Amino acid sequence: RNSAAVAAMDIYNVEAAEILAHETLNLPIGEAAPIYEKLLATFPTAAKYWKQYVESYIVTNDEETAKQIFSRCLLTCPHINLWRCYINFIKKVNSKRGSEGLEETKKAFDFMLNYVGNDVASGPVWMEYIAFLKSMPVMTPQEESHRMTTIRKVYQKAILVPTSHVEQLWKDYDNFENSVSRTLAKGLLSEYQPKFNSAKAVYRERKKYIDDIDWGMLATPSTGSYKEEQQCLAWKRLLTFEKGNPQRIDVTAANRRITFTYEQCLMYLYHHPDVWYDYATWHAKNGSTDSAIKIFQRAVKALPGSEVLKYAFAELEESVGAIQPAKTIYESLIAENASMSSLAHIQFIRFLRRTEGIEAARKYFLEVRKLPSCTYHVYVAYATMSFCLD
Repeated sequence: RNSAAVAAMDIYNVEAAEILAHETLNLPIGEAAPIYEKLLATFPTAAKYWKQYVESYIVTNDEETAKQIFSRCLLTCPHINLWRCYINFIKKVNSKRGSEGLEETKKAFDFMLNYVGNDVASGPVWMEYIAFLKSMPVMTPQEESHRMTTIRKVYQKAILVPTSHVEQLWKDYDNFENSVSRTLAKGLLSEYQPKFNSAKAVYRERKKYIDDIDWGMLATPSTGSYKEEQQCLAWKRLLTFEKGNPQRIDVTAANRRITFTYEQCLMYLYHHPDVWYDYATWHAKNGSTDSAIKIFQRAVKALPGSEVLKYAFAELEESVGAIQPAKTIYESLIAENASMSSLAHIQFIRFLRRTEGIEAARKYFLEVRKLPSCTYHVYVAYATMSFCLD
């Protein structure tokens, strides 16, 4: 194999990366930072490396740098351990800031649970948030009543998520309602009992799928190994499970769960074009073309060498009438594949015929003919198109 390919393979050497990350733990942060940056340039979705990196700044009380690192990784790494590290950091930073600090911490909890509150391991975070709300000081009966309402709402959200702590949360909720008002508790608990039962049943199912997933795996280009195949299948099974909406929750909530599962899946299958493609297509099928376009934008940035993603992206842009953006994608494909570009030329000729008409397609074909790399396929495709359409 050529040396460039070997070098590219080498940077994805998982064993070497793990050894390096382990050794970096003992270095002063000044020496460790460039190593972390290098590791994360190769493995941008490795939550465990981001966590290690940010913790080395938290230990030295460098709050500003820690905040910057969190802002770079939280949204692309929906991993519960990294997010728990974030919430502990926010609590620590705000602990000495009085009521303003408490408000900031509350906002951070809301932000976190809005993003990773569907995780199967998010139970302890829901419990932590409720304990935090219960510990907030209140001055007036009005404030007390407002706090009770907030706690109730959080409980009612938490017992709908199929997590490992759902039964404990239900018991706590039962106690909470009974301590507020026994008469009121009866009605509320009988309303929420079936919803909780459904979450509990779905958790048991969900756990089977989740247990097959290796949460410590690093995202590398496809190696074709047996383990990797198994992981791809495990993720696809989990996605199919979530798409079936086993809990019969409302469509918006179900779609948020599916989105979350795709985002988690991409932490590990970041280099697999089919996952990006499925994710974008799923959005498009559900009527959210804007979201699909955003996914394709991320996908071609993550995998600049993937032609299939670019063709699919161009097709989507064209389907919503965004002709200029689609044209730009086709042009980039032609520029990339100077030597091997018959397919790109053919697709572009067809695109021009669809969007600009006979003349534009013909003019481009005449230009392509002059190129030394033009193969007979281009002639056949153009002739077939002319015969069938013109």
